[in-house]
Amino acid sequence: MTPAELSRTVAHVVRGAVDEGALGPVGDVVPEAVKVERPRPGGAGDYASGIALKLAAAAGLPPREVAEVLRGRIAGRPGIALVEISGPGFLNITLERGAQFDVVRQVLAAPATYGYGEALLGQVHDFVPVGDERGRIVTEVVVRLLRSQGAEARIVGQGEPGQVPAVVPCPAPGLAELVGADAARWAMLRAARHDRPRTDAGELLAQRESNSLFRVRYAYSRSRALSRNARELGFAAVPGAVPEGERLLGLLRDHPGVLEGAARHQAPDRLGRHLEAVADELLRFQHAVLPLGDEKPSAAHRSRLALAEAAGTVLAGGLSLLGVDAPEFL
Repeated sequence: MTPAELSRTVAHVVRGAVDEGALGPVGDVVPEAVKVERPRPGGAGDYASGIALKLAAAAGLPPREVAEVLRGRIAGRPGIALVEISGPGFLNITLERGAQFDVVRQVLAAPATYGYGEALLGQVHDFVPVGDERGRIVTEVVVRLLRSQGAEARIVGQGEPGQVPAVVPCPAPGLAELVGADAARWAMLRAARHDRPRTDAGELLAQRESNSLFRVRYAYSRSRALSRNARELGFAAVPGAVPEGERLLGLLRDHPGVLEGAARHQAPDRLGRHLEAVADELLRFQHAVLPLGDEKPSAAHRSRLALAEAAGTVLAGGLSLLGVDAPEFL
């Protein structure tokens, strides 16, 4: 279950409780979407929501009472293992283990479109191309992100009405000629639109951990190498429980929300930072994937391999949205 799916589940529960009269006359306060996010440090569960606090005033009830009404209804939904109430009325939601690892199956089943959705369906965006190299690249990627979330987006001709995204120009014209198209694009997209991108050619070309693009591409190439090595050892990926992969799995679950946020705020840098986080966690996790020494491949190895392949798929898909190549060998 992804955050987007959980959000829809909670929203459906809220609307059902309102229709049944369990929350009183809350009226227009009921949101179309319910925000779910990672619990803060020390919090319980896989996700948390403050929807009860938002509904309490309109319902004329204490937040914890509203939370209790919602808790029982959410707890009965498929894929939900436990719902707890904390603080003034936060809902802390724990997913069933099977539901948690469904995300790996979802990624591997739709490798080109995992994270795509319809959150921005009905929106129409026309962008006027600008002369600056960075402005053109950012606009092109923003169009892709918007389309990935169901919006209609295009780049129109000069003189036609449309938006002009505010982008700080790249201080080094012709950067692609110095470092190559991929490194230049990453530098221009990884920085927030209102920030100056890094233009140090030596750092942008460095094949070391300090180079964020190198880490992302290297992590993807490692995922492919793990699959090749597994085939040589006679086993393949099978999605399943990977207790030691919780952090990596969480990042994959977050991917649809990251894409939606990057599209909604027209901020490709959000996707870039997320890819870095996935890459860093995959590079930490990779050492547990293959059997060591005379160890025979087990169900645990197959599950770890599936998670690593899913992470690599997310990295490749994210780089593709940014217009950056994902080399299998690096």
